[in-house]
Amino acid sequence: MDQEERVISPRTRNDDDWQETSLRPRNLAEYIGQEKLKCNMRVFIEAARARGDSLDHVLLYGPPGLGKTTLAAIIAAELGVNLRTTSGPAIERPGDLAAILTNLAPYDVLFIDEIHRLHRTVEEVLYPAMEDFALDIIIGKGPSARSLRLDLPKFTLVGATTRAGALSSPLRDRFGVVARLEFYQEGELAEIVRRAAKILQVEIDRQGALAIARCARGTPRVANRLLKRARDFAQVKAGNVINCDVALQALEMLAVDALGLDEVDRQLLRTMVEKFGGGPVGLDTLAAAISEEPETIEDVYEPYLMQIGFLQRTPRGRTVTQLACSHLGLPFRESVGQNTLW
Repeated sequence: MDQEERVISPRTRNDDDWQETSLRPRNLAEYIGQEKLKCNMRVFIEAARARGDSLDHVLLYGPPGLGKTTLAAIIAAELGVNLRTTSGPAIERPGDLAAILTNLAPYDVLFIDEIHRLHRTVEEVLYPAMEDFALDIIIGKGPSARSLRLDLPKFTLVGATTRAGALSSPLRDRFGVVARLEFYQEGELAEIVRRAAKILQVEIDRQGALAIARCARGTPRVANRLLKRARDFAQVKAGNVINCDVALQALEMLAVDALGLDEVDRQLLRTMVEKFGGGPVGLDTLAAAISEEPETIEDVYEPYLMQIGFLQRTPRGRTVTQLACSHLGLPFRESVGQNTLW
């Protein structure tokens, strides 16, 4: 199944654009969850405003769908400045980055999504811009070439990535604030669902919100998407009211089980058990077996499956746990990866 078709995929889908814009919190007071990060950012923002200075550059990392883009917009709103948005793959040449930087107003926030995918030549232009608020430009070629330094207005770079380890050390070291976004707790997701339901003008009770939250894989984006589908189901078959039974029926229709696993997750786990004896199996081998990219398995499937204890990474490869086998009704080998019998 294509990632864009999976209702529980934490990655952005084409039909998420309008939804995420309308449901996103506008300030820190509306932002639910990530309490430690939220408290720290409130202090950093207040200090920068009191000094009349720009906020230190911020790196946000963690699995997709946890609110990195939303937090970047909130930072700009709390600072009272403009937000300029781009992504690593969209900046193909140093000149593209130079054009963006020279068009920033003083103290603006520049948000670069997927910053780990910046080209190395573009990244080198970013170093002096972040450190000295200056842009080094080479004019001419050969022996007559000369370097010209342009001063830039002070700005704050907010970078977002799902793979912090893929960033080069020189780039990572230039961020003054480095923060990891964690998966959300069930209660926080239920609160997010109730807030979103109010905006979408659909009635939902506490148990209905909890049923959706339990299947949201710790991710607000998935919770909002499941709420939309439950709303459709309630509108057609349940008088536009979402209670626990209606939520569970909608989730069953979507083939999402009580732990938020869909058919793709179950296929991955079944493949490991049925074809590789539960593991250990290498990432590339597993990717080939289910016709998926290794990066997708590593960034999208594994974080949640490891969080709920269904999958383990070992030096020899990935292994399935007894908990996963019990959930799927499959036999479990007591000593996975040691040539023992079932």
